[in-house]
Amino acid sequence: MNLQEVSVFIIYLVFMLSIGVYFFFRDKHQTEKGYFLGDRKMGAWVAALSAGASDMSAWVLMGLPTSIYALGLGQVWIAVGLALGYTLSWLYEAPRLRTFSITANDSITVPQYLTNRFMSESKALQIISAVVFLIAYTIYAASSIKACGTLFNTVTGLDTTIAMYLAAFIIISYTFLGGFSAVSWTDFFQGMLVLAAMFIVPLAAASMLESGASANIDTPNYWNVFSSWQDIVSGLGWGLGYFGMPHIIIRFMSIKSQPELRKSAKIGISWTVLILIFAGLVGVIGRMFIGFDESVNNNSLVFVVMTRKIFPAVVSGILLSAVLAAAMSTADSQLLAAASAFASDVYRPVIRRDKAGNKEMIWASRLVVLVIAVAALYIASRPDAGSIMALVSNAWGVFGAAFGPAIMLSLFWKRFTFSGASLGIFTGAVVDICWLMYMSHTGVYEIIPGFFAGLIVAVLVSLITPEPSKEVNDLFDRALAMSKE
Repeated sequence: MNLQEVSVFIIYLVFMLSIGVYFFFRDKHQTEKGYFLGDRKMGAWVAALSAGASDMSAWVLMGLPTSIYALGLGQVWIAVGLALGYTLSWLYEAPRLRTFSITANDSITVPQYLTNRFMSESKALQIISAVVFLIAYTIYAASSIKACGTLFNTVTGLDTTIAMYLAAFIIISYTFLGGFSAVSWTDFFQGMLVLAAMFIVPLAAASMLESGASANIDTPNYWNVFSSWQDIVSGLGWGLGYFGMPHIIIRFMSIKSQPELRKSAKIGISWTVLILIFAGLVGVIGRMFIGFDESVNNNSLVFVVMTRKIFPAVVSGILLSAVLAAAMSTADSQLLAAASAFASDVYRPVIRRDKAGNKEMIWASRLVVLVIAVAALYIASRPDAGSIMALVSNAWGVFGAAFGPAIMLSLFWKRFTFSGASLGIFTGAVVDICWLMYMSHTGVYEIIPGFFAGLIVAVLVSLITPEPSKEVNDLFDRALAMSKE
């Protein structure tokens, strides 16, 4: 155990917790919209870095670089797909989703938006969505908690399971206390730290490479970007996830104005593209710098090992805090998005039959945060849980396949119907899960068949069901006009 590294970790964690405490006392009388969406007052920088940080979990410092480190440049298609998907979501999805969610009865969650978009009284879509949220977010949060446990164990020697509990306690605390504002501001600071770490570490390692370091790469076809069609198709398929990733696109809904959104798009796209470029560099340079090590591969530690080899303890402690930052910035967003979906879309309309007040809703959501975190801890601590990258890919696939087609059609197709949205979401999720269970041997990422199955069903069902009413079409027209202002 290095006391200097541990001291830096403790200071960092206390700082994150203090943000939650600050917003708890500042906004102790906040409304439901304030807790779940920051009252739609997020500025460009906070919204952009919060969206990026809530997306780029520890897998971008640990999982993705280690995949490239071990398997070669064929894995960079994941980064390419993500960069394309993220850019398109900011340019085309974000402007409309912000205005459509406001026009659709000021919706504050994704399932609520989809229901209000069609002016439906049915709660079926909200319940289906909430179930998908709870399942996928529990798996997603497990990946972040597992990353924290692995990092603590590597740096401090602390038992991995105990480390997971400690990390979960910190995450739960500031999410529990401060809500969306606390989560967004912690993500803002963590986003800057992640970018700094991803920039510094590979460049420092590259400057220290000795001649002949490329000999450490002896894997056949390591440098072959076009290693297989499955790598290319599956990598690009990751980009489809952005169109339906609730904890990311809810940031689009929180921005205070269209001009701020356009500014936020430039910041967010630039940040994410840089992160993905440096993630690739960490993998390749890490392979040349330390050679292939099975323990590094199994525990996704290429970034951690490089950092500790290069820098003195205080500096490495700061840079390794970026892994904590990445893990926690995603976990907090996931917990809040799942809690808001359950509280707003199941607890209030179904369980309490619209009788719950703001204070009761906030406490109900806090209870859900706790329940999901406990379930995620259980999954993360199991020896057969799978790698960090595997857990992320599973959750990412379900979200993208289920919600991506429905959200994009709701924003761009006037003929889209409530029945089409409901069955499209259900089909996308089911096909994604079934492909993962029974067809993963094909090497094709499950999000691809899931996304297009959901899209086809959503379109066909919309065409064979009655057209939307005049009121629904008028809502579409108002929201579209507002998005162009």
